[in-house]
Amino acid sequence: MDQVGMGNAEHQGALTKGEALPRPASSQSEGFKPGRSVLNSLLSGALAGAVAKTAVAPLDRTKIIFQVSSNRFSAKEAYKLIYRTYLKDGFFSLWRGNSATMVRVIPYAAIQFCAHEQYKRILGQYYGFQGKALPPVPRLLAGSLAGTTAAMITYPLDMVRARMAVTPKEMYSNILHVFVRISRDEGLKTLYRGFTPTILGVVPYAGLSFFTYETLKKLHAERTGRSQPFSYERLAFGACAGLIGQSASYPLDVVRRRMQTAGVTGHTYSSISGTMREIVREEGVIRGLYKGLSMNWVKGPIAVGISFMTFDLMQILLRKLQQLRYNAR
Repeated sequence: MDQVGMGNAEHQGALTKGEALPRPASSQSEGFKPGRSVLNSLLSGALAGAVAKTAVAPLDRTKIIFQVSSNRFSAKEAYKLIYRTYLKDGFFSLWRGNSATMVRVIPYAAIQFCAHEQYKRILGQYYGFQGKALPPVPRLLAGSLAGTTAAMITYPLDMVRARMAVTPKEMYSNILHVFVRISRDEGLKTLYRGFTPTILGVVPYAGLSFFTYETLKKLHAERTGRSQPFSYERLAFGACAGLIGQSASYPLDVVRRRMQTAGVTGHTYSSISGTMREIVREEGVIRGLYKGLSMNWVKGPIAVGISFMTFDLMQILLRKLQQLRYNAR
């Protein structure tokens, strides 16, 4: 699960100790129209996801290749694979499948950021914390629900991206070609193969990532008295969030990739438990279910940190531009 783009309402320009939720859309006195904050979240989330995923695309592709094979993973072998790919197919081949990644990540990140803000608003009203930071459990729930919503809507694109990442370019010429061949040769249901482990992985991943990032920002504000962290602090908080979230959900990510690519790797994975048993039997628990995790500890925090930081800065920029437009009237 890529995933790839995160965000939350607490860190979208809070004005008091990192606790106040930004509600520019509902503040008519400030000149913001209803729905404007939703649009800002969609736009900021889309950009955050695109920037973050593009930055780590070569590492992500390498991780997927190891996840879906029985070859033993090591940093040395990962480097060799990247170097061989570069020599054989050229520098930009390291970004093969990134177009499919963008097609998935842009709507996924946009939906996830926007959904998270809405879930926080709804839960805030329900628990009586409207305009304040949510307590820990609702905070965790908001992130999990946002990730689940985005994954349900964009899952077929994730399947396509995984197929393109592990196959030679002669097999699939473009994104549409992947959809057509999968539908024709394996059936439409194949587009949702691996969906269950994806959702089971998204719940702890998105929940813990959002929760960790928001909590670190809240603690930072309480200790420093600054409602807005510096950019490098946002990057560090996001990196910690990515590290914790991805470590918790990684085995299910491996299972998901195996099920997604079964049609082109010669395996017949049919269920989560069956896939796990086969991986453990052939490769062991650590070398199988946690294969590539060390690479994820490099690329994951970088990607999530960039995503959170980009989202925050875009939200701040868009709000300032809106305020300037309002003041100019």
